[in-house]
Amino acid sequence: MFNKPSEVRGALGQQQYIASDDIATVLYLAEHLGKPVLAEGPAGVGKTELGKAWAAATGRELIRLQCYEGLDESKALYEWEYAKQMLYTQLLRDKLQDLLKDASSLTEAANRLAEEEDVFFSERFLLPRPLLKAIISEKPALLLIDEIDRADSEFEAFLLEILSDFQVSVPEIGTMKARQQPMVILTSNNTRELSEALKRRCLYLFIDYPNTDAELTIVRTKVPDLAPQLARQAVEMVQRLRRLDLKKHPSISETLDWAKALVLLNAKSLDEKTLETTMTVLLKHESDMMRARRATHPGLPSRSER
Repeated sequence: MFNKPSEVRGALGQQQYIASDDIATVLYLAEHLGKPVLAEGPAGVGKTELGKAWAAATGRELIRLQCYEGLDESKALYEWEYAKQMLYTQLLRDKLQDLLKDASSLTEAANRLAEEEDVFFSERFLLPRPLLKAIISEKPALLLIDEIDRADSEFEAFLLEILSDFQVSVPEIGTMKARQQPMVILTSNNTRELSEALKRRCLYLFIDYPNTDAELTIVRTKVPDLAPQLARQAVEMVQRLRRLDLKKHPSISETLDWAKALVLLNAKSLDEKTLETTMTVLLKHESDMMRARRATHPGLPSRSER
């Protein structure tokens, strides 16, 4: 267990995750209070990577649930392995005569059959999905519920029991409590408002795009082969692009992809040709490309004008 937020920050740094004081403090509190963390912010600022890095830093098994519209309990919690159940049914049918041959009454025969039905709906036929897998894990686990805002509000409500009591209800078996309480990190790109009930159960963390110095540290850590001066030029350009009115601002992962591309191309500086040929690594819409081009080289004609 970490004794102060600075130790959390150091542990994340060993996983090449550059954490702010806010991130380190929230994770420190979550560990000591046993609370889930809800990390919100723009897409691509490192929310998912935070879950991965913290799992590695604490030696936990990473169990990830990727949310999407229409996600339901059967995909997130458990399913019954019907093929194995059918095989068991055939086996029971073959052994039925041996099972009942010495029963002294109809009641005793019925009771023996009932015992076999209990086996039919037992953990041996249960196929755990991420939520149940995190609950029944024998070793410490980190449950990463990624992009919870993509799931329906009904699924969000379903999560409340898990986030409050770290238990799930399986009608055929009963309530299954966590063998070891997992660390839970939920991420959201803030595409819809999450319920107050969900937020009340979590420690809240907002992760924004990093400032120039922080992003430069990330680039130097992840892409050490990029020349220091070019790294600063690249980061300053990305920061400039994020101030424009774009459909999609460059994420941190796209900054890193661009840095790697500059290394591969043996770029020496961000001249006009380099920007023109590599900007698609950062920007993914033609309108954003045109707007960025006008902002960085206002005197140059657009592609359509050439």
